Amino acid sequence: MSEQQHRILVVDDEERIRRLLKMYLEKEGYVIEEAEDGESALRMASGKDFDLILLDVMLPGIDGIEVCSRLRQVKATPVIMLTAKGEEMNRVQGFEVGADDYVVKPFSPREVIYRVKAILRRSSATAFLSKETLTSNNIVFPHLIIEHDAHRVMAGGHEVSLTPKEYELLHYLAISPDKVFSREELLKDVWNYEFFGDLRTVDTHVKRLREKLNKVSPDAASMITTVWGVGYKLEVPK
Repeated sequence: MSEQQHRILVVDDEERIRRLLKMYLEKEGYVIEEAEDGESALRMASGKDFDLILLDVMLPGIDGIEVCSRLRQVKATPVIMLTAKGEEMNRVQGFEVGADDYVVKPFSPREVIYRVKAILRRSSATAFLSKETLTSNNIVFPHLIIEHDAHRVMAGGHEVSLTPKEYELLHYLAISPDKVFSREELLKDVWNYEFFGDLRTVDTHVKRLREKLNKVSPDAASMITTVWGVGYKLEVPK
């Protein structure tokens, strides 16, 4: 899929912000649709396949946190939250409900473009490769296969739909099997932020990852092990 085909939903109750983001994103060749409140955003995001959603936290009616939370029950569309300066609690909540990144207002359009490109590159640049085009860049365990070039996860013979951040977390643990990582390390290396956020962000993503794996393979889910008082590791069955 070329960048020209990427479809992005911009959700903000301020028309000025929507217009600004639309202008800059369209210059990059993206197809933009808009929503001005949480209800219409949820309706559009649930009914259509977008490649990415830029989602303001403070929305009339259903707020951005609730939109993301409900969306995550049915879709793995990447989400970048837009938060006002000083709303760190909202950023933490956003990560907990499955947001992939955030941008703080007032933002630089260049920063938004950078983050959009980074997420689209991670989540879909190679998502449409056929199995024949895969290299050997795969991680294979007894109950779990991660095809990194295609960003595809197979557990118990079934494909598992993960958000970009869930995938990154699993891949990060899988490339160093049996190594224990602290929550601080995971927050820094997977989320790329050294912010003093709530470490429950990591716990919530681990919980969601286990739940998704457990639906198709309890054996794969049980590989993600909690090391009490320290953090998490991906344990390979002996």
